[in-house]
Amino acid sequence: MNAAHCPSLPIPTLETERLRMRGHTLADFSASLRMWSDAEVTRFIGGKPQTEEECWARLLRYMGHWALLGYGYWVIEEKSSGSFVGEAGFLHLRRDIQPPLGNGPEAGWVLSPSHRGKGYATEAVQAALRWAESHFASQPVVCLIHPENTPSLRIAQKCGFEHLRQATNKDQPATVLQRPSSSGRP
Repeated sequence: MNAAHCPSLPIPTLETERLRMRGHTLADFSASLRMWSDAEVTRFIGGKPQTEEECWARLLRYMGHWALLGYGYWVIEEKSSGSFVGEAGFLHLRRDIQPPLGNGPEAGWVLSPSHRGKGYATEAVQAALRWAESHFASQPVVCLIHPENTPSLRIAQKCGFEHLRQATNKDQPATVLQRPSSSGRP
């Protein structure tokens, strides 16, 4: 689905047993900034904490994806407390990577350190992938993960991603994984 067909789609809200995934608002900026400016969070994603300006551009990129492509990232929040857990969803970043990733969606997820180790990332990614199956089922979904990011590699595997190849992205090693389209899965 893309904006040529549905330019003003509302961002869907997804719910799991413990989580709510919804579109970003301006009120989410400070929690997102705290997460992205944490060196532990960015260790395998760019290698350095992000500035306020970089986080602002990220928020705008998330919103632009929904407006132009009909998909993007969601805020993940804990249902029981309403607290900000992290972000997950799909982007198309037109990465300068060889061989190219193609034009399909790229899955990603990031959690605040205080919410790790609870199974939230797997729960959120699985919910996002269920949504994706009804919106771009014919396209494989890829993800890029630093090869030393063992927790994210485990999450990807639990969610049906398979190793595709090794690559370099912005001078950093990356493992490219792919989840076959629903037509290619048993």
